[in-house]
Amino acid sequence: MRYLTFAMAKGRLAKDSLKLFEQIGITCEEMKDKDTRKLIFTNEELGMRFFLAKPSDVPTYVEYGAADIGIVGKDTILEEGRNLFEVMDLGLGKCRMCVCGPESAGELLNRNEIIRVATKYPNIAKDYFSSEKNQTVEIIKLNGSVELAPIVGLSEVIVDIVETGSTLKENGLTVLEEICPLSARVVVNQVSLRMQHERIDDFLTKLNGVINNQ
Repeated sequence: MRYLTFAMAKGRLAKDSLKLFEQIGITCEEMKDKDTRKLIFTNEELGMRFFLAKPSDVPTYVEYGAADIGIVGKDTILEEGRNLFEVMDLGLGKCRMCVCGPESAGELLNRNEIIRVATKYPNIAKDYFSSEKNQTVEIIKLNGSVELAPIVGLSEVIVDIVETGSTLKENGLTVLEEICPLSARVVVNQVSLRMQHERIDDFLTKLNGVINNQ
């Protein structure tokens, strides 16, 4: 039997996803070993294998069929724009993608002025300002703490993930506009959905049952 292969975004999301999987009888004990150097973990009995990947790589593994199923945040799916099916919202890691900045920047957004936007998510930011707002912006890609950008004058606003908003508040920033809600999603390779339809369907049905009962 061919393995059903899962690509999981490493970190808290993988741990929380595995807890969900355990509730439907999918276990992978060796993945819990903190000291392991292994990259691929298998459950021979179930004919499943799992690997941990950097979140931004998960959609790529799924699109190209190296994984049948991926577990990754909606922010990564939107940013990467890969060709795959998003089939389920796991409801884990709920937060939102927002435009943030000092209160005064709200005026610039309302007046549709040309502004600079700092973000780790250039594609999401570009799409939001061009498609939703029809506003011309200069997007500056950053990899670290984007909250710093408006404080030091690099940009007027930022586009970033907001969970509680406490980091923003501490730095004199606020949520100016909400782009979209975010959470962990299940994505599936398009060919796998056809070829492994029964197994994937069975997995999704069981998982859905667990999520609906929480």
